Amino acid sequence: MPLTQDRMTANRDGELMPYAVAAGQEIFMGALVAVNAAGFLVAGTEATGLTYIGRADAHVDNTTGADGDELVHVRRKQAFLWKNSGTDPVDQSLVGKPCYILDDETVAGTDGTGTRSEAGVVLAVESAGVWVE
Repeated sequence: MPLTQDRMTANRDGELMPYAVAAGQEIFMGALVAVNAAGFLVAGTEATGLTYIGRADAHVDNTTGADGDELVHVRRKQAFLWKNSGTDPVDQSLVGKPCYILDDETVAGTDGTGTRSEAGVVLAVESAGVWVE
């Protein structure tokens, strides 16, 4: 049914959002995080079917819990500096293109022949790592 009067609609800026953590996960503050196919937060790992979300803003241990037993705030909508893979590096030619999740702090230049999920868009490559949005 459409509105018939003014409504104070709840809102968030979307930059810092709570996410339900997957069972068996320990996520460290500062980790690259993604959601799995079921929509639960996991630490970045070399796998398919993950959707990059951002950076964990706190440490959470759900190693003995079920899906959703723990929540962690994730910082989104920013560029983060991740480590660059030593064996499959992101290079300057990938600026403006996707890079791929290798682990919870590292990105790679390719999808590893279909074994890695996309991490986001490369904004810059420097000696300290890869800026990913």
